[in-house]
Amino acid sequence: MKELVRPRRLAPGARVAVVATSGPVPEERLQAGLDVLRGWDLDPVAGAHVLDRHTEFGYLAGTDADRAADFQRAWCDPAVDAVLCARGGYGVQRMIDLLDWDALRAAGPRLFVGFSDLTVLHEAIATRLGLATLYGPMAAGIDFVKNARAQEHLRATLFAPETVRTIATGGRALVPGRARGVTLGGCLCLLAAERGTPHARSSARGGLLCLEDVGEDTYRLDRYLTQLRRSGWLDGVRGLLLGSWEGCADYGELRPMLADRLGGLGVPVAEEVGFGHCEGALTIPFGVAAELDADAGTVTLDEPALS
Repeated sequence: MKELVRPRRLAPGARVAVVATSGPVPEERLQAGLDVLRGWDLDPVAGAHVLDRHTEFGYLAGTDADRAADFQRAWCDPAVDAVLCARGGYGVQRMIDLLDWDALRAAGPRLFVGFSDLTVLHEAIATRLGLATLYGPMAAGIDFVKNARAQEHLRATLFAPETVRTIATGGRALVPGRARGVTLGGCLCLLAAERGTPHARSSARGGLLCLEDVGEDTYRLDRYLTQLRRSGWLDGVRGLLLGSWEGCADYGELRPMLADRLGGLGVPVAEEVGFGHCEGALTIPFGVAAELDADAGTVTLDEPALS
């Protein structure tokens, strides 16, 4: 697996676009998030449809076409340095095929931040544009607005990425050892759902795979992992980082299933790594070469996440 092109870090005064690609966004949280960005000396601009709600499907932030148009417009605006998603939920899979990937590629590198449902865009940006991305808190998320740890780790990654080349995850070893590879991953259910689609990579071979999820029964998580194993997608993976399982079963119940499904891969696995849907979530760069030390619970990037 190749390293991807690292977008430029942000500087004071940089313009960042905030768009809603998935679920509807609470206005008060959006405004609070924009205030945080202004406090970082950034110039945030919200997409035209960021506060829309689909008239028929209330779980969507407006129509597929409007959500896609907001993302496309933001990415292709030469004045925009970064595109931040407002929140996750569901909806990227409905709008992603409406994007003009030739135009996005022609616009040049942009910094992209999001997690959860945005796993689909992380994968597409990697495969279609060859760009590294940041799996981290979203601009209208509770963590982004209220949690100091999440804010500071994202801020350091955006402005001074050399200061967070070693990410102390707080995790421990499910399977001990060290491994080197290129980071990738996201929300487990979406990685499984993307198999066979035009934007999905063929496998995680050569990668340090980061997995997390939210609100799933243990048997469903088992099914997603089993699908990835049976399809060969996990063949050649170098190591795994298991993040949060918020709203899932107690970890004491979940852990044996994870050990059963992943322990036989013969690679180091770090568990309870602090990224994903947990409080105080860390920002994890995707598309960069790194070393995992499962015993120490650290990920050390070869280079800063951003150039």
